[in-house]
Amino acid sequence: MTSTKRVVVIGGGMAGARLARQLTAAGSAPAAALGNASAATPALTVTLIGEEQHPPYNRVLLAEVLAGRYSPEVIALPEPGDAVRRLSGVRVVRIDRSARRVLCDDGQDVPYDVLVLATGANPVLPPLRGLFTDGRGDLPDGVHPFRTMDDCQALATAVRPGTPAVVIGGGLLGVSAARALAGRGAQVVLAHQGEHLMERHLDADAAALLAEHLGALGIEVHTECRVRGVETWLRKPAGQQSPGNPATRAVQAVELADGFRLDAELVVLACGVRPRTGLARAAGLDVGRGIRVDDSLRTSDPDIFAIGDCAEHDGTVYGLAGAAQEQADVLSRVLTERPADLADTAPGAAPYTGTRALTRLTLASQTAGLAPVTDPVTGRSVPFDLAAFGETTPRPGDDVVRLSDATRTSYRKVVVRGDRLVGGILLGDLGTVGALARTWEGDEPLPAAPLLHLLTTDGGF
Repeated sequence: MTSTKRVVVIGGGMAGARLARQLTAAGSAPAAALGNASAATPALTVTLIGEEQHPPYNRVLLAEVLAGRYSPEVIALPEPGDAVRRLSGVRVVRIDRSARRVLCDDGQDVPYDVLVLATGANPVLPPLRGLFTDGRGDLPDGVHPFRTMDDCQALATAVRPGTPAVVIGGGLLGVSAARALAGRGAQVVLAHQGEHLMERHLDADAAALLAEHLGALGIEVHTECRVRGVETWLRKPAGQQSPGNPATRAVQAVELADGFRLDAELVVLACGVRPRTGLARAAGLDVGRGIRVDDSLRTSDPDIFAIGDCAEHDGTVYGLAGAAQEQADVLSRVLTERPADLADTAPGAAPYTGTRALTRLTLASQTAGLAPVTDPVTGRSVPFDLAAFGETTPRPGDDVVRLSDATRTSYRKVVVRGDRLVGGILLGDLGTVGALARTWEGDEPLPAAPLLHLLTTDGGF
């Protein structure tokens, strides 16, 4: 006999779409391929509910779309396929755990046997003076978060060569957005409250080289710079103002804590993200910073799982594409390993033990209207990539090897504990450090070759 199980996935982003593809592929496989030759393969019905109208896409590459290097179609992910029932532009408003149903904003009531929360994260909107008016939650015209394809397309439509733009936040997202806007010809100021850029990933020396490179791309970088508010003006509509055609607020400047004023027609809020846990919390699930899950990615309800940016595993919310994909793969194995009962974790299913996340960022060495960054010796254009992984702050007793060449905007630092590589920061041309990344990702003992040799010899990164 075959048993039909209804799997409902809330969230149509990278994690949810990948899980839907994996589940339908596994559900169509022979039972023997699932490690249970004696049982019939379960009939899976998978429903994917997503708020965005766009097909699934690679969120990591949104900055490339904003910069004009890729079209939205280029970063599209493979569709889950005809076996998946996909509800687009639909928001789930409530989970009824007792009835095992989810209620949607369009009135649909979707039953489930297994529910997966892949609700992602929301951009953090800082408490800036003038950002919101009393009684209204609308952002002023020209102020944009940078999280979704709609955000990206709105920015791309608004930016023009010479447009004064301020990016608030100098983490990975803010640096990516600033670089993309500069590539469109905007006059970009990057305002960061921390002591140096990307402090979650870089040390002060690496961040200084990054700031220097951004400056060469025409981006004005300010650190230890707190933004206090935004100034707006009332934009009256063309023709007669009416209730259906009201005046709107538009940004005209950013005010810093020291009173300095930055003219701005565009403001990008890149102040981090916060896991979307509202549905889970309202349903009574265990929630910390994210939705707490165990090594099988199960929540406090045995019929509900969570993956991606909304999930908290062993006290960690990763917020990274690599972790979301790895969690989707693990959960697919968990849910398909034992056809008799999808809600039970199979003894043979590989548990999730965490993700060894590596952060990558490529910064173009040439921006419209600017000369490329060149090697002073060879005169050739210098690639400028960034990679950071693991523990980049050494503990007492750790060994640290650091190589820096300011003339070539190159910086390499690795932290070694015993015979293990535990972290590193790499800037510049990353064609020489592939062996290091593979050694760290595999948690392998360092090879016999001297570490300095690995830092300076081509490893095919």
